[in-house]
Amino acid sequence: MPVELRKRKAPPPPPAPVKKQATKANRAAAKAKAQVEDAASAVAETASKAAEVTTETATAAAQATAEAVANGAAKAATALAGNPKVGDLIDLDNFGGEIETNDGTKTSLKKLVEESKAGVVLFTYPKASTPGCTRQVCLFRDSYEALSSATGLSIFGLSSDSPKANTTFKEKQKLPYPLLCDPSYALIGAIGLKKAPKGTTRGVFVVDKSGKVLAAEPGGPEATVKVVERVVSEMGEEGKIRKEEKEEAEEVVKDEEEKVKGEDEKAEKAEKEGEEKEGEEKEDKEEDKAETKESEKKDEKADKEDAKAEEKKDKDEEAKDDEKKAEKKDSDAEKSDEKSEEKKDDKKEESTNGDKKDSEKKSDEEKTEDKKDEKETAEKSEEKKDDKEDSKKEEKEDTEMKDA
Repeated sequence: MPVELRKRKAPPPPPAPVKKQATKANRAAAKAKAQVEDAASAVAETASKAAEVTTETATAAAQATAEAVANGAAKAATALAGNPKVGDLIDLDNFGGEIETNDGTKTSLKKLVEESKAGVVLFTYPKASTPGCTRQVCLFRDSYEALSSATGLSIFGLSSDSPKANTTFKEKQKLPYPLLCDPSYALIGAIGLKKAPKGTTRGVFVVDKSGKVLAAEPGGPEATVKVVERVVSEMGEEGKIRKEEKEEAEEVVKDEEEKVKGEDEKAEKAEKEGEEKEGEEKEDKEEDKAETKESEKKDEKADKEDAKAEEKKDKDEEAKDDEKKAEKKDSDAEKSDEKSEEKKDDKKEESTNGDKKDSEKKSDEEKTEDKKDEKETAEKSEEKKDDKEDSKKEEKEDTEMKDA
């Protein structure tokens, strides 16, 4: 967001000077006053022109200004909050501004804490390569392994010296830890170890991973080391307690996990058994279904066979009925035939009797006719005999005539 520059009002014109006898002092004062007025006018004109610059130029200027005052803003925020005390929980996001390691790497307290295992130790010293500061950095050098490896604290020296001065100091004393450069006193002021108006108070500041302040006090070279040793000892005891608590917690968690695992296994087993049972029930159902289907098929087949048997039975019964009817019909027919025969016989007998009578009657007539025929035959025979005798007689006559 661009910084809005306020236009400074032009100062009011100075009151009319009282005419006095000119002296060197008066002339010098008047000249200085004129210079001031000219400077004020120039400032007013510059401010007026600055208010008319473009938004992009204003934004660039604002960014440059913001970068230039970042550490100052951090210092101001820390000053408003007051110096941190042991037990305070600080906001690492906006604490101490930006600093630089002796090799020129930009960093911050937040980044150093994030990169550490357990937290950060900052011991401050006024000036690199001075006797007191040399003694202090060497004490921390000699105790480095004991202080850092036991708890995982990362140790740093902090001063307002330049990277070059601190690099020379580090290499000369063969320090195993980095030296931090804070020429703007942003971080030094934030931890409450900045002298007024300028300078660094020798002291120590310790903060853990959560941002909790474990130590924050000024002191000499030996005193600062002893503070860190005390913190390490407390962290060790606390770490031991925490370790025990952690082990207990882990044991509880382990028991809970085993319990949960057992319950899960039990649930899994029950689920598996349920699935197996369900599978068996499904198989039983399928078998029952198959059996039912087979039974239905058999029943259907049996029903069809029964239906066929019933149909056959009905047909057989119908056939029997037809046979009975036929037999009855035949019987009736036979009876009818018998009756017809009887009637026929009766008729025949009657006819025979009639024929006999007719025959007897006819026989008498035939006899009469026969007698008549015999008589006619005899008559014809006589006639033929007579004709034959006549013929013989004629032949004889003819013969006699021929002979004559």
